[in-house]
Amino acid sequence: MAEGALITTQAAEFRGGLPQGGALLALDLGTQTIGTAFCDAGWRFASPGKTLKRGKFGADRDLLAALVRERSVKGVVIGLPLNMDGSEGPRAQSSRAYARNLSAALGLPVLLWDERWSTASAEGALIAQDMSRAKRADRIDAAAAAVILQAAIDALAGGMD
Repeated sequence: MAEGALITTQAAEFRGGLPQGGALLALDLGTQTIGTAFCDAGWRFASPGKTLKRGKFGADRDLLAALVRERSVKGVVIGLPLNMDGSEGPRAQSSRAYARNLSAALGLPVLLWDERWSTASAEGALIAQDMSRAKRADRIDAAAAAVILQAAIDALAGGMD
């Protein structure tokens, strides 16, 4: 697989790495689960995918590689858990390391996207759908991944960062 694939926090740079567009996969990395979401090749709308049980990186990589093949994914958006003041702590560094490993393994460009408020936004949307607490717990990570992805594709489609 390609080494040195693009990893960036800038939407314009990521967009430049995908001149033909293409379906994207978003990940909300938790300590025990990985929420997934996908968007169409035209970057119009994001939809929640599966919530995967997080394991060792090799197992995660294999599951994600299967999703990439199944959906013809051209790039990955990973939530970057910044502190409220915009600084990076240990969780952000962990997400950056995961992005480096995944990009090298899959040979795909990665956009690290600010995920502050994504879980709160996703939970609010699920509550608005009158979803029970138990169902929300099962779906929150994938819903948060969809919030992250929608914000990223809005920036990609709009030509903004």
